[in-house]
Amino acid sequence: MKILQKKISGLLALAFLFTDTSAQLQQPGTKPNLAQQAMIKRGYGMFIHFGVNTFADVEWSDGTIPVEKYNPTSLDPEQWVRTARDAGFRYVLLITKHHDGFCLWDSKYTTYDVASSPVKTDVVKAVSDACKKYGLQFAIYYSLWDRHEPSYKDKDPQKYIDYMLKQLTELFTNNGAICELWLDGGWDRKPQDWGIDQVYQLVKKFNPACAVSVNHTIVNEEGKRNFTLPSKMTADNKYYFQYFPSDFRLWDPKIITRFDKKQYLHEGKSYYMPFEHTLCISHRWNWFQKSVQLPTRELDELEELFYWCTDNDNSLVMNIPPDQTGRIREYEALAAITLGKRLGLAPGKPLPENGKFISERKPVQASSVWEGKAEYNGNMVTDGSLDSRWASADTLASLEITLDPAESFNKISIFEYKDTKDLADGFSQVRLPRIQEYAVDIMQNGRWETIYLGYEPMGDCKVIRLPKRYKTGRLRFRVTKAGNLPSIYELSVINMP
Repeated sequence: MKILQKKISGLLALAFLFTDTSAQLQQPGTKPNLAQQAMIKRGYGMFIHFGVNTFADVEWSDGTIPVEKYNPTSLDPEQWVRTARDAGFRYVLLITKHHDGFCLWDSKYTTYDVASSPVKTDVVKAVSDACKKYGLQFAIYYSLWDRHEPSYKDKDPQKYIDYMLKQLTELFTNNGAICELWLDGGWDRKPQDWGIDQVYQLVKKFNPACAVSVNHTIVNEEGKRNFTLPSKMTADNKYYFQYFPSDFRLWDPKIITRFDKKQYLHEGKSYYMPFEHTLCISHRWNWFQKSVQLPTRELDELEELFYWCTDNDNSLVMNIPPDQTGRIREYEALAAITLGKRLGLAPGKPLPENGKFISERKPVQASSVWEGKAEYNGNMVTDGSLDSRWASADTLASLEITLDPAESFNKISIFEYKDTKDLADGFSQVRLPRIQEYAVDIMQNGRWETIYLGYEPMGDCKVIRLPKRYKTGRLRFRVTKAGNLPSIYELSVINMP
């Protein structure tokens, strides 16, 4: 049995497996456990959504799509993993079974799988083998919710739990070392009816260094399903586990603040919990690839989100899904590779970090605030959260940030709030800019001096890289033309090394 991944001490492995304290060591504690340490070290992975939904142009399905629908014409899992390697990802997180119940491996316990389809390749095994070949770690996503499996509807929850345990045993015995188990769909049953403790113990028998978690991990009150937004997680020992034991926090696709805290409660005890983010490389937020070509996010936005999501010992998986041919589209692969090169990602090299945020929590004066509401005031743009925002009451509006005049900067990053239009799939959206033209001024020698003038929409994230460093006690952002009332999530003034 393969117990540990490379570079994990064999002696520590024996401690996990054969001593009376093994269960305590495997579970989260007040400090990062073995699985969490390995997860923090990985930091950046590629998420791969692929399955029967890919061939129906849908995000979710109910388990009734005929298995014959799954029919990739040029299936190439090695191309997926090669793309991940070239883009600088450290691991690959593969959808093995989504909510529809369709399995990407030959499972003894269902006929709703690749073995019953026109293309019988065991995709899980193929991706695992490719990860070994290209030096990446392998992780799996497995949906708790199963809309196809008959035992799921049994009145006794253990019947379906046993089904899951048997399938997870297949996955963990046939695919080498698995570094992470990402569970989803827990909202369809009470937390105690999923057997998460049984799943956790099963996984740790195969690999104590495998990190395990369930989407929507944390709640506001113990025993109640009132989910806690990651942007609210700014205090230790305030929020609670919904699913215990878990090694990390998940809320797909929410983003934590720059002041994210790590201690969470269960039955009166505090546990350390990092956060794993999920993002789509697609500008439309699609998880399963669609038959039409969709644009990718802009490189500046991808870079700033990378820094944000991997900061503070948290991690990021970016979704890059194969299309109906069974290959990742070249333009999406190139976008990921270009990002990796810009970031300077390389095996064994620490993940790059953003510069120092000299505007962090600094006071901001807005020329106007929508309906005078405090939740939309100017200070929202320096609070370190991408869930809060400044909203103006006027089309031509401005913000003035007070800075420490002794601190220099050479970069400004702006996340704009946009209007959204829902698309026909009921899931993805088109985002429409409000701000059309704008300027950035700094106070120098008692007068305002413009250091940047923008004459086109800024996009989801505008990054202004300055060729020299500036110091000022006041920085002003002016909207000079807008199609709707301006609104901004974050405006960060940064000093890059």
